[in-house]
Amino acid sequence: MADHEFYATQSRVTDPGRFADLASGVAGDLPAMRAAAQQLVFHYRADGDFTENGIDAGRISEIDTRYAEGILGRLEQLADQPLAKPRQPSQRVVGCCRDFTVLFLSIARGHAVPARARVGFATYFVPGWYIDHVVAEVWDAHEERWRLVDPELADDYTDSTDGQRIDPLDIPAAKFLTGARAWQVCRAGTADAGKFVVDPGLELPLTRGWPYVRHNLVHDLASLAKHEMVLWDNWGIADIDGEPSTGQLALLDALATAISSGDAAVDLIESYYQREEFRVPPVVTSFSPASQIPLKVTVEA
Repeated sequence: MADHEFYATQSRVTDPGRFADLASGVAGDLPAMRAAAQQLVFHYRADGDFTENGIDAGRISEIDTRYAEGILGRLEQLADQPLAKPRQPSQRVVGCCRDFTVLFLSIARGHAVPARARVGFATYFVPGWYIDHVVAEVWDAHEERWRLVDPELADDYTDSTDGQRIDPLDIPAAKFLTGARAWQVCRAGTADAGKFVVDPGLELPLTRGWPYVRHNLVHDLASLAKHEMVLWDNWGIADIDGEPSTGQLALLDALATAISSGDAAVDLIESYYQREEFRVPPVVTSFSPASQIPLKVTVEA
């Protein structure tokens, strides 16, 4: 099996389970799959006020829905209709970029389309900042390359930095740095780690700078290994207190080098993922925005 075919099958996270027919009801071409996923999620920070959009504040807990089967089940509760049919904001699941991507992957893999999540930072949201983001990569068999696809962006989205329209079906690599590339440019000193954040206005130390660059590198590896985690999950080397040791820094550098290329072999990815420092354990620490305190969460990734 070619490495890209590994990504044509569902993971534990993206498996639609009993809602497989709902997901497969979306046409299998790339524009149709992306268009469907784009209108299934109400972004808890970016899409406006809950009340003004008819969403009860208590629905913030939906952001912790981990598996596609659960997300799809909630969508069916909110509106018993095909996924491709337009929805009002209140009929969408409350989530974030990760959930747009998980739903897109669930649909794409259901059509045997090789697709995977990449966790990193986008430059097109806030000028001068690298914003925490999750997108998809889809194998383009014709061009024999991985194509970056952003399931969250509107079709007419323009880059906040230069005002140019961004094609959500083919995001330029320079405008989205994977966790691996972000780590590399920060370590090389060609980018300021302090500019890599969840949100420029969010002052929580764990959501910005070196801790978060490290966090997204670990999440990027997990996604490549088909363990698409909730963004506020922490574990292993991403969950250590203080600065990494010299040995840990060397290991992170080696990991970033290994997976910075889109051509990294699945065997190589898996060899890093199986290390204790990177492998998702049965219980992770969740810093969910829906909770006032860190939580210990059992996962089946």
